[in-house]
Formats: sequence, C-alpha cells, structure tokens
Amino acid sequence: MADIFYPFSLEEAKREGRVDDWTESRRLNVKCARDIENLINAHAQTGQLEEDCARAALDWWGFRRVQFVLANTLIGTGGLGFEPDSLRWARSVLIPPDYGNEMFRVNAGRALLAQFVQQTYAEYQGLGMFGQEHCGAPNQDYTGKVLVLRPDRLREDCWSAQNQLWYGQAGFGLAPVSRGRAVFATCLGDGEKARWNRTDFMGVLDGRHLPDWAAEKLAELRGPAEGQDVTTQEQADSPNQGGIGMG
Repeated sequence: MADIFYPFSLEEAKREGRVDDWTESRRLNVKCARDIENLINAHAQTGQLEEDCARAALDWWGFRRVQFVLANTLIGTGGLGFEPDSLRWARSVLIPPDYGNEMFRVNAGRALLAQFVQQTYAEYQGLGMFGQEHCGAPNQDYTGKVLVLRPDRLREDCWSAQNQLWYGQAGFGLAPVSRGRAVFATCLGDGEKARWNRTDFMGVLDGRHLPDWAAEKLAELRGPAEGQDVTTQEQADSPNQGGIGMG
C-alpha cells in the first residue's frame, strides 16, 4: 500500500514543514492497528493464530508501519512478559513520545499478540536484514565504524543488508555525547554518500557479522594503512531525504 510513513516527532515535523505528513502518518498508524486487531480476531483458532495472519497485514501495510505499530504497542503495554528475539526486534524501533501513541496500540490478548509479533519477526528474518542483535556495545563513537541503519529510515523497496551498512566519516553526531546530530557516511553497498542523524542508526556493527563484501569496501574507504584488518572491527539536522533514504 503506497502511503505516507513519517516516524519522527511532531517537533521534528514542524522543523521540516511536514506536519501534514505527521498527521496523515498517525492516522494510517491508527487504521493499521485496528486492521491488525481485526486480523487477529478473524484468524484466531482455539487460542492459536493461523499461519498467514501477519503476512496479510504485511502485504497491505508493509513492514515499516506494522513494525512501528507493534513496537508502539509493546512499549505502551510493557511488553508481553518474555524476551524473544522478536520482542527485541520490535523494541529496537524509536517511537516519538508526542505521537498520540495510545491511539495506535493493538488491543488483543497477550498470547495472540505474541504470536502475531513472532510471525512478523519470522517474515522479517527472511529478508536477511541486520538488527540490534548484530550491533556491539551501545553509545560508541561512530568515527570510522561500520554503522547499522535502522530499516524504517529506508524506503521499503530499498530494504537490503547492503543498504543498511554505512561507514561513519564526519559530523558532530559521530560522538556519543554531542550537541550535534549530523553523521556524514558512505554506504558500503553502493558507495552513496549521505547525511543522517545519529539516531537513524541502531549502532556499530559487531565485527563478527561483517560480510566479506562489506569488508572489501571498508578496506577501500579506509585506505591501505587502516584497511588491513577490517574484519576485527570493534564495533543542518534532519534525516537524509534523497537517494535510498526515507520516501
């Protein structure tokens, strides 16, 4: 479904002149939450969801919005009482506090909602994307590191591991404590250069998960001296709006 997805705060929308987008995106989030509730009710059989329940929501609303709505639901309700990878995945999404968040929480039984989250996560895993579990320690300096871009910062037709990995090069946002937010980086997938905010990244990629293709590109960017051992990596203020960024 082609529609507006705007995951940032109302304050950010005012700075960018995108309040109408913020309002419309929230309206669609509310509709998505109600649709998920209807799907859960329609696909529940003796306490179990049919296997295609989450797939139906994803086909209509897309991963970005479904994940956003699920994350908002889990954050607002305190989770589901356990910590599977699917719950960590949903909680990795940043939800602005001024979004009217209570309006787009999914109201469903905990057991059925947990199954829906797990089905959604299983579908997501099939895309081969990087997640929070692939990142190293939090609050690292981003200078000269491979950074993992949050999927919801990309148009969904650009979702791929190649578009998620970026080499942090400049900007005040590289520092974990700074008044600036800007991070200037190069995509390891296609070499595109772009400006992001620090919060657009999940964190620094753990070197154990660095693919060979990314290691080769990283060596090129770092040059001969710095690029010899890339596989042992320890791993103006608005998001990029061009190229493979938000659409």
